[in-house]
Amino acid sequence: MRRLLLHPAAKPAVFVLCLLPFAWLVWGAFSNQLGANPAETLIRSTGDWTLRALCLVLAITPVRVVTGTPQLARFRRMLGLLVFFYAALHLLSYSGFDMGFDVADIARDIAKRPFILVGFVAFLLLTGLAATSFNRAIKALGARRWQALHRAVYVVAALSVLHFFWMRAGKNDFGEVAVYALILSALLGWRVWNALRKRRVARANAASGRTL
Repeated sequence: MRRLLLHPAAKPAVFVLCLLPFAWLVWGAFSNQLGANPAETLIRSTGDWTLRALCLVLAITPVRVVTGTPQLARFRRMLGLLVFFYAALHLLSYSGFDMGFDVADIARDIAKRPFILVGFVAFLLLTGLAATSFNRAIKALGARRWQALHRAVYVVAALSVLHFFWMRAGKNDFGEVAVYALILSALLGWRVWNALRKRRVARANAASGRTL
């Protein structure tokens, strides 16, 4: 397969594009363009963009393999940190606008409402991934342990969909939840299929080597 080449400006262009939703929210907040309930708009929009960025991160490996574009791996850290960025904004919006940054009330709310507990656990996992996303952490942990740790992104994906599902359950509105669930299931399913395929190829190669 012929390898595709990416333009050197592709990475900064993607970075700017991923920050446009944040810029729109900031502009909307200062110009009163966020509708009748700006707080709810900020909370929901940052949550939506967290899920979208998560889908982009998990799409990198399948697209890289299918298109033969190894340079796409360079986008993974940047997009992963953007997932954390939007998740942090989501948490800050909830903590500030819904709870007034009252730590005791926030702790009670997390314990009382399962969908917030699930979202908070996902954020803690994301914090660990963001904190260990740099080269020093890779060297300190070793490549194998680092890779094992960063497989927690799959747990984050599952918890994020569950958080969204429980949040929408009160209004019996699952259309968007189903879309994200299908996308993330497809991306995770591809990984399972690819791992099984590699295992079958390795076994076939080992068997053919024994027959020589």
